[in-house]
Amino acid sequence: MNPKDVTKKVFNKEDLFILDVRNETDFEDWKIEGENFHYLNIPYFDLLDGVEGILDKIPSYKEVLVVCAKEGSSVMVAEMLSEQGLTVSYLQGGMKAWSEHLEPVKVGDLKDGGEIYQFVRIGKGCLSYMVVSDGEAAIIDATRMTDIYLEFASNIGANITHVFDTHLHADHISGGRKIAETTNATYWLPPKDAREVTFEYSPLEGGNVVTIGNTNIDIHALYSPGHTIGSTSFVIDKRYLLSGDILFIDSIGRPDLAGLAEDWVGDLRETLYSRYRELSAELIVLPAHFMIIEELNADGSVGKPLGTLFAENHGLNISDEVRFRQMVTENLPPQPNSYQEIRETNMGKMTPDDDKQREMEIGPNRCAVR
Repeated sequence: MNPKDVTKKVFNKEDLFILDVRNETDFEDWKIEGENFHYLNIPYFDLLDGVEGILDKIPSYKEVLVVCAKEGSSVMVAEMLSEQGLTVSYLQGGMKAWSEHLEPVKVGDLKDGGEIYQFVRIGKGCLSYMVVSDGEAAIIDATRMTDIYLEFASNIGANITHVFDTHLHADHISGGRKIAETTNATYWLPPKDAREVTFEYSPLEGGNVVTIGNTNIDIHALYSPGHTIGSTSFVIDKRYLLSGDILFIDSIGRPDLAGLAEDWVGDLRETLYSRYRELSAELIVLPAHFMIIEELNADGSVGKPLGTLFAENHGLNISDEVRFRQMVTENLPPQPNSYQEIRETNMGKMTPDDDKQREMEIGPNRCAVR
């Protein structure tokens, strides 16, 4: 079973029984999530002498998927279960492939004939975007799996003319600069996040209006610091708010990934409680990450009206500033794996090979306050 097959089961809320044969700590830290998935975690080394001891724990009436880190161990366990008469599948490429799978979902049509697509990195919780209009495309918050965006744009007959990062990412390696170099597109980055970068870029600042075909990406007055000092949001077509890592569906962005939580928490509150309050409540918030699988809509996309989030998101409803500061600074999850190395890679200071990049990104995203 490949990652795309499993993603469809997540989107469709299908039943699936997962036998995960990684170590317990790896399983507890990060696993394949689905609303109707059930799990059994038995490390591979405990099964080297045979699978007879777990046969009564594996349901015969459910579809069964065996999962490991890179595929090899799950193939062997699946073969042993098959020899015992069970029908099972294994995850092609293992959790490595699960981490890298991107599923494009059409979010909606734009007023002047364009479209906006969301690329759901289902195993990592990352969300990136492609805005298409009149044969041109802009990409926002691209992952390092750049071929997927290039192939998708080619298949729909669009030329990539602009690439944006809403901020300097710390949980995953950006593919924005590579896409821009490949397509000769303009690469935009907030200058306050780019003080240490080693490459040329176009400064993404309040007041810029970038046209994609017939569609304006208007970033005027949407400088939105708090997750980073340069974080910038986009309003697209007066219908969509791309909030980066400032606002999520069920949480808000963490301000500490540059070690400046106490300094940036005030910026975070100003963005969420003042700047965003001035925007239309009808804007559909499209964040750069999702935290839990329940945030996915019925079609697999992630997004909700801003007004709904102001009513339901706890992080937007703490009137006392002191309590807000405490809530943010005292409820920070562990830092993302290799986050400092990822930041330096996105600055151009490091150039790790593909295997090292995979290793740096392994694990769940941790961009939100708990």
